[in-house]
Parts: sequence; structure tokens; C-alpha cells
Amino acid sequence: MVNGRGAPRVPCQESRSEAQLTAQSCPPASPPPGEAQSALPAELSGWPSCPLSETQLGDLELLTSGAFAPLRGYLDAGEAATVAEYGTLPDGTSWAVPVTLDLAADAVPADADHLVLQDQEGSPLAVLAITERRALPGGDPGLIRLAGPVTALREPEHGPFRRLRRRPEDVRAELAGPAAEVPGESGSPGRPGGPSGGNVLAYATRRPLNRRHIGQLRYYASQLNARLLILPLVSGPSEVVPGPEALVRTILAARPQLPAGTLVVPVPLAPRTGRRPADAADLPAQGIVAAAYGATHLLADSPDVTGLPSGPRGTLTLPGVPIPVISAGEWAYDPRSEVWRPLALIEPGAERGELTASELGALLDSGAEVPAWFAPPSVARELRRARPPRAERGLAIFFTGLSGSGKSTIARGLADALTERGDRTVSLLDGDHVRQLLSAGLSFSRADRDLNIARIGYVAAEVARHGGIAICAPIAPYAQARAAARQMVSEVGDFLLVYVSTPVDVCAARDRKGLYAKARAGLISGFTGVTDPYEEPRDADLVLDTSAMTRPEAVDAVLKLLITGGWLAGPDESAEPAASGGAPRASGAMLRIGPSVRKL
Repeated sequence: MVNGRGAPRVPCQESRSEAQLTAQSCPPASPPPGEAQSALPAELSGWPSCPLSETQLGDLELLTSGAFAPLRGYLDAGEAATVAEYGTLPDGTSWAVPVTLDLAADAVPADADHLVLQDQEGSPLAVLAITERRALPGGDPGLIRLAGPVTALREPEHGPFRRLRRRPEDVRAELAGPAAEVPGESGSPGRPGGPSGGNVLAYATRRPLNRRHIGQLRYYASQLNARLLILPLVSGPSEVVPGPEALVRTILAARPQLPAGTLVVPVPLAPRTGRRPADAADLPAQGIVAAAYGATHLLADSPDVTGLPSGPRGTLTLPGVPIPVISAGEWAYDPRSEVWRPLALIEPGAERGELTASELGALLDSGAEVPAWFAPPSVARELRRARPPRAERGLAIFFTGLSGSGKSTIARGLADALTERGDRTVSLLDGDHVRQLLSAGLSFSRADRDLNIARIGYVAAEVARHGGIAICAPIAPYAQARAAARQMVSEVGDFLLVYVSTPVDVCAARDRKGLYAKARAGLISGFTGVTDPYEEPRDADLVLDTSAMTRPEAVDAVLKLLITGGWLAGPDESAEPAASGGAPRASGAMLRIGPSVRKL
């Protein structure tokens, strides 16, 4: 669905065909602080509603704010096909980003012609007038794809750094006008802003800024006589740091090193999939959004960007990118001059390469200092805050396995061993206790089993958020539910999956309650390992078979993983030994860590 080219925002609709939305139902874009929006449509209560995922909320915000102009809704099949094949909208407007909405088929009644789109707290943000409902081509039969125009009901209100997530039209107006004074740090006097009007160089990123980025941004801004517009991409995963809030903090920490007048505007643009490498596939979407915010040029971080020359300063024209692109090129640190500069200007062999994301992550995990040649001290401090050493970081240890496999026994032994050490706060979420308290009333259906794991994952994430260790020991038979728990915890801490792979016959022989016998006799149903499936983990960080090792050996194996991974101090670093009986010692036991198998 398209509006006129360059439309600043989604317009309010008053036609009967657009859900009879009246002037009262189309609130102003930005109500005075502290005041509620004007009345919502009377029809709202009769329309079905659906909460959107983080990625979907980001796309909705880009649509309703005008960052995706000229789109005014989700593309239908014909529009999406034209975008995919020709890189244009049906009217010929260049457009390379398919913007679609996929929802669970049972979430939208078949006869619904409107759908209220909600945030994750249930607040209505917009109304979709459904013009098309179709199955995903070659996709999940449980999903449908909806198309149609979107009418905004209210602005999103919540989320960190919401004050920085400004509307494109406001940013464009500031960039076009006189540059404002840039506030000083900690109450110090401000400094004059950069050049007003003219060129604007945008840089969209999911990674914290280091000295290479700062050097390149300063250099190219000077070459173009441009103001800088930094767009932290806050929907989807960030690099190195755990979430979008940390990404924004690290970029704000780098802003004093950038030219005066630099603007930082977080943008909820999710990664776009494609056949090209991720950075290249994201460039068209980044260019579209940057142009909507007033950028005249886009700096591409990849040195491999290729396109048609479009200007005297090495700018390139790329298909689907509405503004010229500047390839950052290959830069390195010159230790003799103590600056970052183009590789061609450094004496061969003298250069120092940039730390990769994995190298920087490993450095932070170990607690080592971030080198000054790589990042300014202010950025290094924020990196350490966002990603503390593993020994100080929250962690969920998630045991999974059949009933009777020994996972609860190992989990209790591990909790005791960690409590004896006294260097970490420990919470034990055993499967039976959780069923009695947190998940009381749930059945053993697939849906309720998944909900039980989601509740455990939520509590474990809260424990990890505050630096504690959560030890969880449910059966957790389904891979999808385990993956959801891993993702939930990984947003705030670390997650280790321990698969207790004890064979089912051994589990049945240990069964004191006779549940396996009853299940095999058909007296009870829905019993994992007999009448219900157990999906063996393929992503376990540690695999233990308690038919071949004792409880102390299993506990010691987990402790060894925690020590070698850096989550616990080793015996040489602590006053008291951690293990409950020394190193694993049974010659026939099998311990698998990640993809490798070691015989103890």
C-alpha cells in the first residue's frame, strides 16, 4: 500500500470503507506530555486484536512514523512480487524492502475485515484494514499473511530511550535548520553544533562504535562537509552487547568523540533476510530509512560494497538504495602514528587489525581491559557494564531429560555445591516444585507443557538479569520451547543447556511411583518417553548419562564446565575447592561438551 512519494506519515482515514474512522478516531501524532490520546474509535471494541512481536512492532512504527514512506500499509501479493522481481512498487517507485505481516492463522477470524494491532502489553497502536489474507508461499501452514493500509491510533509510549526515537519529519526539520548547541558532559558548557542544511551522512549500526568507526565518520563527514546522523538499529540482535539499550548507551558514550552537531536517533529496523551477506542485504532498508530521516549519504561499514560511481568523492549508487553510498574501505590502526587510517597509508606489516566481534566478546567475558587503541575509555566503560565478565554475569543452567533420568538429583547437588562456595547467588527451579507453585493447574498437553517452560524461562531470565544463577530441571521435551527459554535468558545473561541422556529403560527401572509401568499399560496418557515424544537436544552444551556416572561425578562435570567457561573461579582462584569430590574420575563415563565428546 503506497501513498504519495515522500509522505511524512500515515494519514488518518475517514472513509466508510476504512472502518468508518472519524476525525475523533485519528489522534494527533504527538499529544502533550502526560496527556492521553484522543478518543479511540467506537468500533474498536468489536474488532479482533492481536499483539505483535518486537520485529513486527518495529515495522509498524516505521510505517506509522513515515520512515517507510511512501508505504502506508503492508504489501499485498502483487506489490510484494513486484518488489521482489523488479525492486520497485507497482507505480514504478524504487523500493527494495518487502514489508509484510505474518500472524498465526487462528489469531485472526476468517471473516475479519479489520484488526487492531497491539503492543506486547495490549495497548492498541494501529488498525489494519484487511484487504488480502493469504497463505505463506511455501511457508508454515499455521501462518497467514495479511495486507492492507494501516491507520495509527497512538504513538508507542514505552521502552528505553523513547525520547530519542523521534519522528523523521522532526529530525529532517532539525537537520535543515540552524544546528543547535550540543550539550556538554556532566553539566559542562555546550559546544556549537555542526553545519546546518546541506549534506547529512548517516551510519546505521548494530554494533558499538570503536575508534575505527569514529575515525571514518569524522573523515567522511569532513570530506562531505556534512552533519552526522547515527542510527542505532534497536530491533533485532545487537553485536557484542546483549540488547538495544546497551547498544544505544555505547553509542552515546562515543558521541563526544564525533563532530559537533552529531544526532543519535535509535531506529526499530529489524534485519532483512536475503541471499546476499547480512550487511549487504540490510543496505537498501538502511538507505530508505536514512533518507526518510534526512540523510543525503549513507556510510556502509563493509569494505566489499560495490556499485556504480555516482560522485566525485567515491560515492556509489546501489540498486534499491535511494541515496549515494560511501564504502568505508579497509582501515587499520597505525601504531607508529597512533591513529586509525586507510590501510594503503600504513607501512605494510606495521598495521594492527580491528578486534572482531567474537574477539571483543571473549575479551569482555574474561574481564580483561579493552585496549585504548581500540575504543575510547568512555565506550570501554559502557562495554564492561553491558557485558560484565562471566564470573559476574547472570546464568541459567537448564537441565532437560526424561523422568527418572537424574536431572533433579544433579540440579540439587549442583545447587548445594554452589551454595557451599558462596560466590554466586543460586535459585533452584525444580520441575516438581514449579508444577506445584508457578504452574499449578496446568495439564500435560503440548500447549501447557510449552507454557510451563515459558514460565520457567521467564523466572530464570529475571534471576539472570540480576546476576544470579538459576538452575532449572524440567523435562522440557520440546525443542521449540527450550529454544524460546534460551532466547529469553540470553537477552539478559547466559544460558547453558545440560541434557541428561539416561536411557529410558534405566529411567523406568528407577521409577518409584510406577508411572512408566502405568503408561506402558495404557493406564495413563501423555507420559513423555512412552506415549508422548521427547525431542533429543541437538544444541546441548553438556550431555550427561547417569547410567554411567555417579551423582558427584555428574555435579563435578557441570562445575568443570562452569569453571572452564569462566562463570566460576577455579581452585587456584578461590580459597576453597569447588568440586564435590575432585575431578571426574570414572573411566567409563561419557561427557560431551558442545559438539565434542570426551571420555573421562
